[in-house]
Amino acid sequence: MERVITTPLTDELVAGLHAGDRLLITGKIYTGRDAAHKRLVELIDKGEPLPIDLRGQVIYFVGPTPPKPGEVIGSAGPTTSGRMDAYSPKLTALGLKGMIGKGSRNEAVKEALKRDKAVYLAATGGAGALLAQRIVSARVVAYEDLGPEAIRELEVKEFPVVVINDMYGGDLYVEGRRKYERKGDS
Repeated sequence: MERVITTPLTDELVAGLHAGDRLLITGKIYTGRDAAHKRLVELIDKGEPLPIDLRGQVIYFVGPTPPKPGEVIGSAGPTTSGRMDAYSPKLTALGLKGMIGKGSRNEAVKEALKRDKAVYLAATGGAGALLAQRIVSARVVAYEDLGPEAIRELEVKEFPVVVINDMYGGDLYVEGRRKYERKGDS
């Protein structure tokens, strides 16, 4: 069964999420891929303010295609999350509570999720056109020069994701694999 959650996320909400939970997100989320993440971390390293307040927010690793006439956004499928691994711990330290992408995360990110009470969520890869149907509005809020990689504020309604890494160290990819491994009978 899917659970509907609303952004922004709180510590209490994140504490109730566990690897394997299926969620439907409603509210505002932000987009950002590696080029935008690099710029955000450069600002953090210089001690300069960020163009968005990360506290309680969710970033979706996506570079959407341009919308066709009458559409809010084009195809909006997840990007491989490992490309953001070098940047994510600095963002969760500033209050980022959730990240949406595809693929596994490195140990530094998993430790940051525990330290900062945050979660990593996966959206279904290859389903960008279907995921775009859950996006009600989209507007560029930073780094317009990056085109598809600009930071956008999206309003989403029942956007489907699965909790991959929770704040307790749970990892659906590891647990799921373990569940189906053969137990020594060859």
